[in-house]
Amino acid sequence: MPPLRPLRSLSLPRSRHLHLAPPFLLDTYTPRYQSLTPIAASKKRSLAYAHLRNCNLCPRLCSINRYETTGHCLTGALTAKINVIAPHFGEEPCIQGHHGSGAVFFSMCNLRCVFCQNHSISHTRNGMDLTPEEMGEWYVKLQDVGHVHNINLITPEHVVPQVVLSILHAKELGLKIPIVYNTSGYDSLASLELLDGLVDVYLPDFKVWSEESGRRLLKAGDYAATAKESVREMHRQVGDLCFTGDGIAKSGVLVRHLVMPGLVDEGKEIVRFLAREVSRDLFVNIMEQYKPDAYVGRDKRGGGRRYEEINRAVRSDEVDSVRRAAEGEGLWRFVEPPRHEGFNL
Repeated sequence: MPPLRPLRSLSLPRSRHLHLAPPFLLDTYTPRYQSLTPIAASKKRSLAYAHLRNCNLCPRLCSINRYETTGHCLTGALTAKINVIAPHFGEEPCIQGHHGSGAVFFSMCNLRCVFCQNHSISHTRNGMDLTPEEMGEWYVKLQDVGHVHNINLITPEHVVPQVVLSILHAKELGLKIPIVYNTSGYDSLASLELLDGLVDVYLPDFKVWSEESGRRLLKAGDYAATAKESVREMHRQVGDLCFTGDGIAKSGVLVRHLVMPGLVDEGKEIVRFLAREVSRDLFVNIMEQYKPDAYVGRDKRGGGRRYEEINRAVRSDEVDSVRRAAEGEGLWRFVEPPRHEGFNL
């Protein structure tokens, strides 16, 4: 019999960050809307209808009766226009999981980003006109037939009243999975107050920092000021991103920043704000997939190209620079690209 060898002690690499360790690990999770009392639900319904009659719910402050006309978003009161409803596998791994995220892509938007990476949906009025009740029925179909991990409401800022009504209706029909609010970050505090108690995961963009960039590229000079308020309020409501043991996010905030060509300094300001004024435990996705799209690079009437300063792909050194700035500020929870061909958690 050969001599027994001593067992080697096992140790984890010191550099490993345990995103799923307490306090970010949940044993179980019940969506927030399940705890809403009938009285609280009734109040939210009443507020939703009131906002539609005098629409100041997004930062555009159109002050119009959406039962009679439309404002900046070109969307009325009775329905929301939806381009696609389907299980979606193009989100962060902790959102899409193995079964997909139940994506609801709303047509139109309250921003007018000249570089919009999703402009065929967000800049058009194509799609189905669905009532809040019909939307709620679709959420339950995604849950029961698609077995998705969550309901993912994509670009919903301009239809928050309809979204609120649809979630309340879906709850009555048996919805039991978390709600993801997937937003540009251009949300008012009144809008987020109406959503409080209904949304489990906030998934905001934080696009640009300066007023000049907001005005030129998003057609909203107040974008950064609004996004700062919005992200703070989202974090106040649901805190840092938390997961169940399967690696699926159930509650909290995940902020996306799409690194833009030539706007690295603005990206650094954004991650500095997130670390210093929101939370160093914030989950952040520093994205590198920018490409010239929508109106960028189109011919000018007098010659040349429109928005020439962002008419190129972002460089890897620009992305790395923003990432290093984020780490230098103490942020440590990042969406990492997979280093293998399998599923990435």
